[in-house]
Amino acid sequence: MKYTDTVIFDLDGTLLNTLWDLTEATNYALRECGYPERSYYEVRHFVGNGVEMLIRRAVPKGLEEDRIQEVLAIFKIYYMHNSRNNTKPYDGIVELLEHLKKKGFKIGVVSNKFDKAVKKLCNDYFFGLVDVVTGESADVPQKPSPIGVLKTIDELGAKPDKTVMIGDSEVDVQTAKNAGIYSIGVLWGFRDEQTLVDAGVDELVDSPERLEMIL
Repeated sequence: MKYTDTVIFDLDGTLLNTLWDLTEATNYALRECGYPERSYYEVRHFVGNGVEMLIRRAVPKGLEEDRIQEVLAIFKIYYMHNSRNNTKPYDGIVELLEHLKKKGFKIGVVSNKFDKAVKKLCNDYFFGLVDVVTGESADVPQKPSPIGVLKTIDELGAKPDKTVMIGDSEVDVQTAKNAGIYSIGVLWGFRDEQTLVDAGVDELVDSPERLEMIL
């Protein structure tokens, strides 16, 4: 993209394959509270809207609010100490980020994961390769709100019309639309191609190498 100088990535399902650790943390919290566990494939469909929504989808239907918050609290504590057990960057991602940095791109990450966890994971896996990292917080609501993306663009000193949003889910596509920026969907993440097409994604890529080619 000739006039693009800024890229904003989603984290889970885009840069990092976090699904096994999210599944383990979910099931640990469910077990601790005496509730049935969920499969890897169920959790795959639960993710994308932040950890609170993940837990709300995972717990038994009709569960009282205080019980949901108990499961969520246990999940967060466990996940903060076990977020790297099986998590790893997708093949080609580190090289992609290195190449983009060398080309002078401004790079941000915006995730629906709670802010402390997002910053920890980016520091652990992509130290020196990402300029601004933004997760959910009191001041930043979850995607598809555009607030996190617009905040990141501002902190990068970038402009929306020179920025692209790259993610694996319909939530990322809608976030890009809400922020008024171009969207690129990746096909190696947690959602399928049709989901992204139905969401109105601007462009699709099937590998980090192809992504680098079009930027």
